[in-house]
Amino acid sequence: MKITKVYTRTGDKGMTSLVGGVRIRKNDVRLEAYGTVDELSAHLGLLVSMMPEEDREREIVLQVQNTLFNVCTHLATDQSKTELYPSARVPEGQVKLLEEHIDLLMGELPEAQGFILRGGTMAAAQAHVCCTVCRRAERRIVALAETAVVGDEVQQYVNRLSDYLFALAKKINFNAGRSEIIWQNACK
Repeated sequence: MKITKVYTRTGDKGMTSLVGGVRIRKNDVRLEAYGTVDELSAHLGLLVSMMPEEDREREIVLQVQNTLFNVCTHLATDQSKTELYPSARVPEGQVKLLEEHIDLLMGELPEAQGFILRGGTMAAAQAHVCCTVCRRAERRIVALAETAVVGDEVQQYVNRLSDYLFALAKKINFNAGRSEIIWQNACK
């Protein structure tokens, strides 16, 4: 699809269009949900730019970005007024793929030693940012699901994605030989 015009002026008064043309306010819970998923995708793009070309997880992160387009389309469809397009569904097997990669990554790491402070290498820190943005997106999706139809597979995918991003951050640090900083309770 070629984008011929970036601006439309139709949103100048705080309204935007959903899939199917339904108009909503730009501060609507639905827009917060898919806008946060879009923000996550942008953060993932930054993460990909930090990952070596040969890193097997780089392709998974790119695949996640593609799947997040489906998630955004799903969230941008008010199913009480517009039927879901096929592109608004999480492709079959994506949750299982994330689970397999979580297990693979965690299997390559030493046993957990406690809560960690997020950080490490630039790429690992970015993966942690992605994880926290993903968790915020999940909260926004859960809020939307209280008042609108949201597919279970969307919620499941985003929930599993935050786990994957956490495991990925740990693995990036491990591969770089970077020790994680274990949280020290300051209230002792």
